Amino acid sequence: MTLKHTISIITFLFALPLIAQEPDPSEAFWNRLQSHCGNAYEGNLALPEEDESFGGKKLVMHIKSCSDSEIKIPFFVGDDKSRTWIFTKNNGILTLKHDHRHEDGSEDNINFYGGTASNTGKANIQFFPADVATQKMIPGAATNVWWVTLDDKTFTYNLRRLGTDRVFKVVMDITKPISTPEDPWGWVD
Repeated sequence: MTLKHTISIITFLFALPLIAQEPDPSEAFWNRLQSHCGNAYEGNLALPEEDESFGGKKLVMHIKSCSDSEIKIPFFVGDDKSRTWIFTKNNGILTLKHDHRHEDGSEDNINFYGGTASNTGKANIQFFPADVATQKMIPGAATNVWWVTLDDKTFTYNLRRLGTDRVFKVVMDITKPISTPEDPWGWVD
């Protein structure tokens, strides 16, 4: 073994502890999202451009509640305060669920659907394929894949129903916090 090979091996061995100390991608994503806790942001509908439920309405997300294992983000569409995205973390794997409420705070019949990531994803993107509970609740959503991207400028919430033309994308500007909105429907601290 040459001196050059020996130095390369020693350099590699000393680098191992540094590699092991870096957070896994889902943890990096989680920490970045959690760093916005308490802030609210405005965004816009990117896809589909002509959507009667979301088009032309003020879109606001409020990263309202954060703990070590759960982040709740109410998402308002105009005056509709029925939606909350719920991210949970379990052993480095993230889950996204959707909490839908009526104006009186009662649960919608279609509630807590979503999916769990199949791996740790990347620090700037997490994928959530529809889970079994979602498939049973909404048979047409069996091929849903949600994904969220997060960088220094934007948070995007995306949905694609594989095998169909169904696509949805909201882009939130996270460089400019806005005034904190009222509580979503049914919110309990």
